[in-house]
Amino acid sequence: MKITSTNVYLGPSLYAHFPVIRIVLDLEALEEWPTARLGQPFVAGLLAALPSLAEHGCSYGEPGGFLRRMREDEGTWMGHVLEHVVLELQNVAGGDVTFGKTRAVDGVPGSYDVVFEYQHKDAGLEAVQLALTLLHSLVPAELRPDGAVPEGFDFAEERDAFIRFAQRRELGPSTASLVKAAQERDIPWFRLNRYSLVQFGHGRLQKRIQATITSETRHIGVEIASDKEETNRILGELGLPVPRQMIVHTPGEAVAAARRVGYPVVVKPLDANHGRGVSIGLTDDEAVRTAFKHARDHGRTIIVESFIRGLDHRLLVVDGKLVAAAKRVPGHVVGDGEHTVEQLVEITNADPRRGIGHEKVLTRLELDHQARRLIEQRGYTPESVPPAGEVVYLRSTGNLSTGGTSVDVTDVMHPDNREMAERAARAIGLDVCGVDFLSDDITRSHREIGGAICEVNAAPGFRMHVAPSEGKPRDVAGPVMEMLFPPGSPSRIPICAITGTNGKTTTARMVAHIHKLCGRIVGMTSTDGVYVDGRRTVEGDMTGPISQQMVLRDPLVDCAVLEIARGGLLRSGMGYRKHDVGAVLNVASDHLGLKGVETLEQLAAVKRIIVEVATDTAVLNADDALCLEMADHTDAKQVCYVTMNPAHPLVKQHIRAGGRAVVLEDGMNGQMITIYDNGAHIPLLWTHLIPATLEGRAAFNVQNAMFAAAITYSMKVKLEDVRHGLQTFDTTFFQAPGRMNVFDEHPFKVILDYGHNEAAVAALTRLVEGLAPRGRKIVVLAAPGDRRDEDIRAIARACAGRFDHYVCRRDDNPRGRAPDEVPKMLAATLLESGVHEEQLDVIPDEQQALDVALRMARPGDLLLVFGDKITRCWEQITAFSPDEPGTVVEHASEPARVARPEVPEPVALDGGRELISDSKGVRLARVEESD
Repeated sequence: MKITSTNVYLGPSLYAHFPVIRIVLDLEALEEWPTARLGQPFVAGLLAALPSLAEHGCSYGEPGGFLRRMREDEGTWMGHVLEHVVLELQNVAGGDVTFGKTRAVDGVPGSYDVVFEYQHKDAGLEAVQLALTLLHSLVPAELRPDGAVPEGFDFAEERDAFIRFAQRRELGPSTASLVKAAQERDIPWFRLNRYSLVQFGHGRLQKRIQATITSETRHIGVEIASDKEETNRILGELGLPVPRQMIVHTPGEAVAAARRVGYPVVVKPLDANHGRGVSIGLTDDEAVRTAFKHARDHGRTIIVESFIRGLDHRLLVVDGKLVAAAKRVPGHVVGDGEHTVEQLVEITNADPRRGIGHEKVLTRLELDHQARRLIEQRGYTPESVPPAGEVVYLRSTGNLSTGGTSVDVTDVMHPDNREMAERAARAIGLDVCGVDFLSDDITRSHREIGGAICEVNAAPGFRMHVAPSEGKPRDVAGPVMEMLFPPGSPSRIPICAITGTNGKTTTARMVAHIHKLCGRIVGMTSTDGVYVDGRRTVEGDMTGPISQQMVLRDPLVDCAVLEIARGGLLRSGMGYRKHDVGAVLNVASDHLGLKGVETLEQLAAVKRIIVEVATDTAVLNADDALCLEMADHTDAKQVCYVTMNPAHPLVKQHIRAGGRAVVLEDGMNGQMITIYDNGAHIPLLWTHLIPATLEGRAAFNVQNAMFAAAITYSMKVKLEDVRHGLQTFDTTFFQAPGRMNVFDEHPFKVILDYGHNEAAVAALTRLVEGLAPRGRKIVVLAAPGDRRDEDIRAIARACAGRFDHYVCRRDDNPRGRAPDEVPKMLAATLLESGVHEEQLDVIPDEQQALDVALRMARPGDLLLVFGDKITRCWEQITAFSPDEPGTVVEHASEPARVARPEVPEPVALDGGRELISDSKGVRLARVEESD
């Protein structure tokens, strides 16, 4: 078996609406070996390695179902087995994943799409590698590829290493509980680094946590809590019970302080946590000196304090109120009179609740230096056999991270102790606070039996409360979420997502413009960058999941307008889970033959993801049959249709049923964009009043404006704001670069557009015809090199016979084709479509092609330029002067600067230009730079 490709999907994708990984697996020889043929040894070996696979229900939906699949009839194939093993490995490491599916790849024997859920991508990908090695180790040796199983492979060791690997990358138990509480309250979240920094909410509504420190936690409170001496002093001066303590810096000072405080004492670092470096119950000078050295390993400043006898309790206070209390018991074993201490540790660690690190609710015990020191103090060694019932402590503190256990005591603690903890949290100034309190009996008041606060923690762990060893689990993360986002307060900013083959960038810009005029700070993604409040913050094609997250993570943004393209959806899915409004403008032939998308129906399924995850409104093009079908695939509260056909039968029925639609209607004064909603008929705006439509002539921008109106109206924008926004949006280069940018300052008109598919070229061609220039119509034509041959030819046919002259070029990046392959293919198709040879120039370089076209234009002409490097083209257009030297057509017989294979001999001269013909009769204009 081998993996031929891998995709990590961050959010909704073709395969699921949550994060999944997709691998394409080639079974090679194992295609002929389903599990039934591999037989019982394979199944038994797999269960021995991962016994919990027996609980997988698979398609049967009940425990044992997966085993039945492996044993029945032919059994199942190895891709399906790999899916289950990968899921179970993640669960063994502490994850909670259940979704997976495996399907054979059409037309590729032995190849399978394996899709599975993940919580952390690195853990998911590593699980795949371990699963492959495990399965290879269980099949007959002759079926294994060379090197598939490392020499000495020990699955148990590799499993434990994988658990540690996963634990280092997964969220810790406290952070994970907060994320779970957010998910239960439908609060979105992003992990901001490899550790515990998490953002809850979007844009300006966001709050952050790092472990259990929140963005509302005061820095001064953390500073005070981190200074144990200062904490002790503040609490003591308020009359709260605290032990007597002193700061020391040398072993001698430690001994003197212990004598002054009075034995027994505790020695601990000033600013350590998790019980590191703490020694308790010290009764003589030598023990203090030893403890001082141990404490210095964890901090430079050491505290000596009086030892308060009592049980260790953690009291958790959130937003000034106690929400949980737990008694913490240090890691220990209980003698049985038969086993040694070392054997008792192994027996205790066999408890299925114990795991590595934070993998499970309890952590494994370790016989390390500190444990050996404690058992030696009792006169034992690891080989000693304690009497039955004797408790042998391996730690002096009750931290769960070192093997301790916890018992919930929230409901039985005395009110005085509750009040004490809440006062301590307020005194230090912490919104989330862990108060460590020593008391012989938490059910009795500290005023009656004594006790003391030995520490206040600014980032208290939640595991002991969420999953206590004994007692009732407490939802301590919930109060934190309700402190950050009080019930009824928003956590999501308004989000709209826009996709389609053509028009999505212009529509997104229109929508962003309307929102900006309403006073919102808009974050927008588009094919030319990420914009925040109208300023481009990142340049490039930013229509994928990472750019979406950039916008939603920006603390300035209070509204998101996201252009989402096919490529990002296929490569990595979406970068978030859902949006308010999802719009699909159209589905036309473009990018077919790439990334497994061969048909328009498959392309529609990709773009449909946008409406599948819309929660409020799905905006669909009713004039596009593929878009129309998407209405059956959305759970949005309503569908808003957009149609330029006022007699559309389905839309008419939808409107009569009270549905929402935006319709283009004819009137005495032209065409009116009209909104229908819940029985209301709302005339919005005459199309000729929208500058971007060129007085209504640019039909594609009329449609884009209709979509912008539908989207913003569905986002609760007032009608007057929608009208004002459309009336003030134009297609200048500075407002919509590469989208029908018109330059009128030459004697001729130039239109620059980024159109790069058949539908876009056809739409601009119709616009040019509608403008009816008094002179010639000239076009600079190109096509992306990664499109299919038939798509490139379709682009040429879309404008064939409708211009007076054609200049065919290529993009800077030929995308795998020969330097002049695309322009020659365009030219050949134009010739086949009836364009005369003298109407054609093939000039592969974009700058040279544009210069030739500009010099060719005369007063009254209209030049349509389909550009690649839009900024460069615009600068060349605006700076052009026929009197300035530039790229000119060559008059001598010098070879062209543009590389091309085997240029034929010249055959004719035409108006001073040297023309040459290739084997297809396409003439190539030789060009050079002027002196």
